[in-house]
Amino acid sequence: MRSSSFFSDMLQSITERGRSLLSFAQREQAGASGVKGLEKECEALLSSRGEASGMALARDILARWSLLGEEEQRAFMRILLERFGPDTDRLEKAIDGYRSERTPKALQELNAAAEPRRQELIRRLNLAPNGIATLVKMRERLLKLKAEEPDLDAVDADFAHLFSSWFNRGFLVLRPIDWSTPADILEKIIHYEAVHAISDWDELRRRLAPADRRCFAFFHPQLVDEPLIFVEVALTTGIPEAIGDVLDGGRAPIHPGDATTAVFYSISNCQEGLRGISFGNFLIKQVVEDLRRDLPRLDTFVTLSPVPGFASWLARERKAEASDALNDDDKAVLAALDEPGWADDPAAATTVRAALMPAAAWYFLRARTPQGKPVDPVARFHLGNGARLERVNFLGDRSPRAMRQAHGLMVNYLYKLDDIEANHEAFAGRGEVVATAAVRRLLRNGRPARSVVPISGGEEKGAARTKGSEEVI
Repeated sequence: MRSSSFFSDMLQSITERGRSLLSFAQREQAGASGVKGLEKECEALLSSRGEASGMALARDILARWSLLGEEEQRAFMRILLERFGPDTDRLEKAIDGYRSERTPKALQELNAAAEPRRQELIRRLNLAPNGIATLVKMRERLLKLKAEEPDLDAVDADFAHLFSSWFNRGFLVLRPIDWSTPADILEKIIHYEAVHAISDWDELRRRLAPADRRCFAFFHPQLVDEPLIFVEVALTTGIPEAIGDVLDGGRAPIHPGDATTAVFYSISNCQEGLRGISFGNFLIKQVVEDLRRDLPRLDTFVTLSPVPGFASWLARERKAEASDALNDDDKAVLAALDEPGWADDPAAATTVRAALMPAAAWYFLRARTPQGKPVDPVARFHLGNGARLERVNFLGDRSPRAMRQAHGLMVNYLYKLDDIEANHEAFAGRGEVVATAAVRRLLRNGRPARSVVPISGGEEKGAARTKGSEEVI
């Protein structure tokens, strides 16, 4: 922390000195107002040769960008797209050069010429003190604009390309979060919790203070007090079916040394501007290593995960004239989901369960996006990391949000360390969903018979490793 603060102070000092080195023309450009002035400053930054003056320019650009209104920020992103792409003359010459002489040098020039100028601009903006924090905010705004103007995806691709390098696992620091962590960081944990809301400080204490609870977060050296992603872990003696059992304020804590299971029950990304930059897989693997080192009796690593897209998918299947997932009897039974309080009526819940659980198995094992990936984003994350679909839990979360998004459904994904690599290869290479026999049986219960192809070891293929090509976590 102290060394990072010293480094920031040093950069700030260099930047202040750099302001005095700016040429008259650069100061004149800095004085121009609005987006046009920012464009001139960006051109000046790209042509700058002095590091100190460049840092000063970068700071001014980012400070002025932060003061722009929404429409001006939109105009600035359009300028990045239209004025700071590749140098077309240089690119055409490089293409001709490579066609005539396919040498490593010609290829190197082609690669350099094809790079949009805005990539170098973003690199230089990152030299400003706290520049990376503003750039993350800039991309957060860009992601919102991109939904309305898809051609801005080219700009976002450059941000994502650079962020993937700057937020590489080698730069990230894993830190435990506990009740002694500084209050400003704890406040952010409350604010950023995206899976199971933390209502107040007392609830946060129940999640952090007991000996059988853990929390870990990734930090970046240039964002010292800003968690990037964090995971909450419960140490237990078995795999829980419901989040209520994990968050129960009246439960009796166990001694960590007696725990055999680590339950990852909430993983929250904190920075919207880093959406799509993967941290979760590194986080889980690092936390597993740390927990195994400290608690050697742990032998089971499992999630208790939400299913945020299930209810909307099921609603579409119920409305569809023809559905592979539901027959007419299923649709009639599932009409009870529209009635308030069905989950509190044991008879209604039993009836719904008989149709809901096979539909849920279909959702995980067979339903696909147009790109051929599993439709559930949480499933894509964990299966892509090598986990196994272990169990589907009926009414695992009765919170209003979970009932609205998933009809209360929750899922356990198991990280069996010896199988992670094979599971990942099955999913990434062949689009196969690795699931337990219990989940596969759900698919067949109450459904018309479907083809099942034997594989080695007597297991069934089909639902077991369901084919298809391809974060709340």
